[in-house]
Amino acid sequence: MIEVWIDGLCEPVIPKHERTACLGYVIKKNDKVVEKGSEVVGIGEDMTNNVAEYAALIRALERIKDLVLEGPVIVRSDSRLVVNQMRGDWRVKAPLIVPLYHQAVALADGRNIVFEWVAREKNTEADHLAHNAYDTRQRRH
Repeated sequence: MIEVWIDGLCEPVIPKHERTACLGYVIKKNDKVVEKGSEVVGIGEDMTNNVAEYAALIRALERIKDLVLEGPVIVRSDSRLVVNQMRGDWRVKAPLIVPLYHQAVALADGRNIVFEWVAREKNTEADHLAHNAYDTRQRRH
C-alpha cells in the first residue's frame, strides 16, 4: 500500500499582495517514508490555495511514477475540493483548476487510487513541509 499525504498553501491571503503558492507531500510505502518534498509552486496574483493543493497532488503522483512504486495508492488531503473533484463528486469549473485537474487525472489514469479527505490536524507533516517552503522563500527575500 502506498500512502500519499499532500498539502498546499498560498500566502499572504491579503488581496493585491504578491501571493506565494507552496506544496508539501509525503509518500510512504508499507508505513515507511519513501520521499518527502516541498517547493514553491508559483508567485503572483493568480496563485491560490487550490492551485497549490493540485500542484501537491500532481508532484506526488509524478514522484510515484518516477520512483516506479507499484500497488494501490491512497491519497490523503485536507482539501475537500481536490478530493471531491478527483472522486468525480464535484464538477471542475474554475479556469485555473481545469488544466491542473486534467493533469492529475492523466497521472492517476490506470492506477488503483483512492482519495480520502482528512482533517487538517491529521495532515501535519505535509502541512509543515508546505509551510517550510514558504518560510524558506520569505527568508531569501
